[in-house]
Amino acid sequence: MEEFIIPKSLNEALRIMSEMDVEPFAGGTDIMVKYRYDKPAKPFLFIGDLKELRYVKDDGEYIRIGSSTTYSELLENRNIDKIFKEIIKKIASPSIRNRGTIGGNICNASPAADTLPFLYGMDCEVQIVSINNSRFIPIKDFIISPKRTLILKNELLKEIRYKKEKFNKYFYRKIGLRNANSLSKLSFFGCARIKKNIIEDIRISMGAVSPVVAREREIEKMLLGLDKKGLNSIKEEIIKRYEDIIHPIDDQRSTAEYRREIVLRILNYFLENIYII
Repeated sequence: MEEFIIPKSLNEALRIMSEMDVEPFAGGTDIMVKYRYDKPAKPFLFIGDLKELRYVKDDGEYIRIGSSTTYSELLENRNIDKIFKEIIKKIASPSIRNRGTIGGNICNASPAADTLPFLYGMDCEVQIVSINNSRFIPIKDFIISPKRTLILKNELLKEIRYKKEKFNKYFYRKIGLRNANSLSKLSFFGCARIKKNIIEDIRISMGAVSPVVAREREIEKMLLGLDKKGLNSIKEEIIKRYEDIIHPIDDQRSTAEYRREIVLRILNYFLENIYII
């Protein structure tokens, strides 16, 4: 039987991590897959029941989410955006949503992680803590590449926060093998603030088409200040620029060619329908 350590507080968990080489986990949904055939090399540190990591708060400026908050808890919380709930509902099955956590989805750093396109689009920041330090990092900088983040072995992801932005257009699409499949072939998130037919703000992010979530602020800036006619005049150029920045791959779920074609079709649909979504 593997060794499990169950701290009673966040401070105790951080102290243990400063003294021992352990593998922290909360929901355990990916741990079961990771060690299906291989024996763990170090003890497990269970942080799933720590109240300091399990919350949703609205402080007026930010929505703040504890890293061990489960998907089901997010769905039940009134502070979570409707569009984010729609995204979460498409994650795996109810049993997985009851155990899986937002922190695990982020720290696994999979390009296909369902929550990431939304979090990238909302300019999310993550709070990383150790026994004697705390820092906030933009999620776009925190995730380096597939399965790699900036987190150190004595650190934990404590909180995820994003500003309460005021958008009036939201759009999300996930292409997957089946509803209960936790990994998508690709995903697309878009949001915008449009007033008097003018684009004041717009965010576009794509999952599973690059080593990390694809979002390009310089392309988004090209769309600011445009009305419908202006958007239509540069739509093809915008699509071409996104085609240049995505780098899909062939894997067991899909092909690079399929991912490229479908995500650009979805982008085209979003741009064509942004005023009526």
